[in-house]
Amino acid sequence: MSDYKFKRVLLKLSGEALMGSKEFGIDPDVPQKIAEELKPAYDAGMQIAVVVGGGNIFRGLSGAAAGMDRAQGDNMGMLATVINSLALQDTFERNGMICRVMSAIEMHQVSETYIRRRAIRHLEKGRITIFAAGTGNPYFTTDTAAALRACEIGAEILMKATKVDGIYDSDPMKNPDAKKFDTITYMDVLNKDLHVMDATATALCHDNHMPIMVFNLDEDGIFDRALRGEHVGTTVVDE
Repeated sequence: MSDYKFKRVLLKLSGEALMGSKEFGIDPDVPQKIAEELKPAYDAGMQIAVVVGGGNIFRGLSGAAAGMDRAQGDNMGMLATVINSLALQDTFERNGMICRVMSAIEMHQVSETYIRRRAIRHLEKGRITIFAAGTGNPYFTTDTAAALRACEIGAEILMKATKVDGIYDSDPMKNPDAKKFDTITYMDVLNKDLHVMDATATALCHDNHMPIMVFNLDEDGIFDRALRGEHVGTTVVDE
């Protein structure tokens, strides 16, 4: 543990990341890769919480754009995150990592109901804890759920795994001259509308002084290096 800068972290994964090379659903190779990234830190006694999106299965906003009631669409999206959480749990446990899924929507047959004190106890006992079903409320994204849970459990940092290696002043996929930030403030993220996380999540982290680290999880060993305090990706901090 002495080699690690952080002891308790929350990792936010997008649902789309689980698709891998597929157009829909879950590519089994992706959860396996994530498990391999987390294993060294888990074995060292790190306390790891995870929030995963559901965009690989269903997006509430997309449903609303097609004429569906927004609240109904978001409820469907939250259920999609439970499917992804169970898939991650299965993979983690097959790799020797004890894991619990806690859902903001009660479904006793497949997961525990989210209770803050119980979640913290799971982490203290060395169990990876996956928070499913977002906040349990429509109109809130899984980014906001990740920010909320990170604050609730007293995480030292919120880590967001994306398809790029940090935060840029424009889309690096479209602009080859995009500038990458090593560090940036919450207010700059909001004022520049950089879409690191949605505005609600960023503001919640800002109000509670929760640092955000954005990096590309596809890079081998990056999660462990980030936990050791090495500079990876971009960190969002106070002024």
